[in-house]
Amino acid sequence: MKVRLGTATPGGGFPVYGAAFVEGVRAADPGLEIEAINTKGSTENVPMLEAGTLDIALVQGEVVHESMQGIGRAPADLRVLTAMYPTAGMFVVKADSAYRTIADLKGKPIAWGAQGSGLVILGRYAMDGLGLDAAKDFQPIYLERAGDGPAMVLDGRAAALWGGGAGWPGFTTMSNAPGGARFVAPDEDQIAHILVKHKFLKPVTQRAGSFPGQTSDIQSVGSWSFVLARPGLDEAVAYRIAKALHAAHAAGTAPKQLADTTAANTIAVVPGRERLHPGVARFYREIGLLT
Repeated sequence: MKVRLGTATPGGGFPVYGAAFVEGVRAADPGLEIEAINTKGSTENVPMLEAGTLDIALVQGEVVHESMQGIGRAPADLRVLTAMYPTAGMFVVKADSAYRTIADLKGKPIAWGAQGSGLVILGRYAMDGLGLDAAKDFQPIYLERAGDGPAMVLDGRAAALWGGGAGWPGFTTMSNAPGGARFVAPDEDQIAHILVKHKFLKPVTQRAGSFPGQTSDIQSVGSWSFVLARPGLDEAVAYRIAKALHAAHAAGTAPKQLADTTAANTIAVVPGRERLHPGVARFYREIGLLT
């Protein structure tokens, strides 16, 4: 069978990760065919999984939280195949701009991301934790394509671009632009305020060197993204994907984008062990991670 993998709009992090995911699985299990499909992002991927038009999909942590907890909708009956990576939400601005704090960006045009992206939702929660409304206290810009954001900051149409995730293409483009870029994240007190109000978010560190010219760690808030499976995805398929990912890491063939996509991380951050797909749980028991 061909497994349909939902990613997001071109130019964002999910299509890059999706390509790496396909490559990593294929390296260890060439007979398992996975087709990456561009979608509008996390908020479209969940209903497409529920409808069975996707078999598996990449979903931002905030959308996982809302869909599984039934926030603004009925709870989703979806299962976790693997954790992807943690996302530290932050803004990027031109290095020569005057913007150094979130307060400096109030009232300014902000490219929050593609409308269907989970990063937009992370931004909404992060700003809400600071007593701000992402749609009212800034001039919000929602993109047709995630990849359009950097150009808007570079030509002055936007003061900043919101995003997150190691190697995120928008941040990489900005960092490589003439003059370079600077990141604007919540400070220590702001992080504490956000985490008190939205306890499902976690402190996340963006390690130095994640982007060109980033010489020090950046502390922020965020969550883990996950690869989710549709209801009824065959147990044997989920088992093969979990086994292939584990084998790719063991053999050193896993692409760098999959560095955090490990069985150990999945066990550590899954929102409830009962959320693991039965095929994944079976493999994890075989390797001794579950009893």
